[in-house]
Amino acid sequence: MSATAELLADCGAAAESHDLFRSRPFFDAEGVTHTLRLDSPGRLALVPLIVRDVEGSDLLDAVSPYAYPGASVSGAGAAPAAHDFEWSETGLISIFGRERLAAAPWLAADDERSTVLLHDPRRERRLRPRLAEQIRANVRDGWRGELVTGPDSTAPARDAFAVAYAQTMTRAAAAERYFFAREYFDAILSFERSWLVAATREGEYGAGAIAAISDGILHYYLGGTADSALRASPFKNVIAAMLDLADELDLALNLGGGITAGDGLEEFKRGFANADLPFFIHEVVCDASEYDRLSAERDGADFFPAYRAG
Repeated sequence: MSATAELLADCGAAAESHDLFRSRPFFDAEGVTHTLRLDSPGRLALVPLIVRDVEGSDLLDAVSPYAYPGASVSGAGAAPAAHDFEWSETGLISIFGRERLAAAPWLAADDERSTVLLHDPRRERRLRPRLAEQIRANVRDGWRGELVTGPDSTAPARDAFAVAYAQTMTRAAAAERYFFAREYFDAILSFERSWLVAATREGEYGAGAIAAISDGILHYYLGGTADSALRASPFKNVIAAMLDLADELDLALNLGGGITAGDGLEEFKRGFANADLPFFIHEVVCDASEYDRLSAERDGADFFPAYRAG
């Protein structure tokens, strides 16, 4: 049997409701449009994709939804390589694909994008003394870590989280991609194995995060701190509540990484982490001639696809 790639105009084929990053709520939030069906000897992979128009042409490319979606994989066959497929049959110029964490890949390992940091409840908890003292000080000042399952979270709690998140993205001068509408949070929090975690004090909302289960891992997905609470920085108490939840569930907590390797955000997360995992991506050129033509006048050496650089 040869390897075949087929693009299906049906985003439901790749959905697995028990894993956030391949669930219907997540697909709806991210705007997943298609499923890439990859048949290879002894295995089948169904990859969720967002198919996009390429500006200035009638051509298309695709990208995985955010985070760690990977694919629904069945069969015991070895993961195929990108060169095993005739990608032109998909009608795409390129695919930027993300893998799952610690799970069967849909393509053989390509590019290690980054390292994500974990709290593994089966190892001794790591918490830097300075962070531990700041968490205790916040508790003495009245800050409390709270969590409720996503579907049970109230509209006021979601509103407060949305405000804190938006203020955090504004302070970080984040790209527009990371400013989510309230409807996005509602979709994610409708997932049955999600939680809204918060740090509050006498009715004041200081910080919050969304946590959810996918692929046997509890993921810290999105979070932020309200401008009014920056001095206390109660997001540390939010992380402490997620560590406790991971221990209760006996699941590793994925804290993610930094924006760039070794930056301040990564260093902060290392203060809570006792393990790590590699995160892989794939950069597939499906139509080399069109890819080269579109990229010819772009300086996109460090960006994929190059024709979208800048």
